[in-house]
Order: sequence, then structure tokens, then C-alpha cells
Amino acid sequence: MFEKLKDKSLSPSQERFDTIIGRTTQIYGRLVLLDSVRIDGKVVGNIETTKDNKVTVAIGKTGEVSGDITAHRVMVAGKVEGNIYAAERVEFHKDSVVQGDISYGSIAVEHGARLLGLVIQNPISSAAANSSADAIKKAQESSS
Repeated sequence: MFEKLKDKSLSPSQERFDTIIGRTTQIYGRLVLLDSVRIDGKVVGNIETTKDNKVTVAIGKTGEVSGDITAHRVMVAGKVEGNIYAAERVEFHKDSVVQGDISYGSIAVEHGARLLGLVIQNPISSAAANSSADAIKKAQESSS
């Protein structure tokens, strides 16, 4: 009757990172990205992308960001102190720590991730979900 729970950790991304900020690197200032980035070091400042680019910001286990992150996709395995605005998806891996509000299209949270702040779904995504829910209700009513 009950299925054994398997380790359903977040699947590894097939994302290609053109920029990697290494463990020993510290950056102070605003980053404006045109391509995806993986951060294993420390960034103090906001991280921004243009709306047209489907850029991913990944913070590795040793990565730390103090500032807001605005991107298409955000993956966190390290620490973030700031707000996260993910147009499409945000992922929080085991042992990640986030202090700030989170705005997302879809979300994945592994057991052990720590979030301190508001977690709000983007209005565009919730509107699409509501219209899908309405369509399902109408289909159920017409089949009755």
C-alpha cells in the first residue's frame, strides 16, 4: 500500500556554465550576466540578468552571495543573503541557507534546506495554474 521513499534529491542540471567563480575568488560589486554562472566563491552585490536571456545562476556548496539575485533559473547549494527572483524555477539543495524573500515560477526544495523569508509564486505562473485549474473543472463538469 505504501511505497518506500527513495532518495529523490534534485536531479543534476545539464546546464552549461560559461563563467565559474572559484572558491578562492571574492567579487564586490554588481554582476550583470549574459550567460549562466556558477558561484563557488563569494559575491557581495546584486546579480542581474536581462529578461530575454534564459540565464541560470548556480551557487555551489562553498558559494556565498550577499545581494539580490534576478535570473531565469536559480539553484542554491550554498548561502544567499538577499532576495531571489527566479522567473522560471528555483531549487534549494540540501544544506543550503537562504535569508531573503523568494519569488519563483516553480520551486524544488530538498530536505535539509533552510529558508528564512517569504516564498511567493510569480503572478504569471499562478495565473497559468489558475486557468489550467479552471479548464480542468470545466472538463469535469461537462463529463458529468
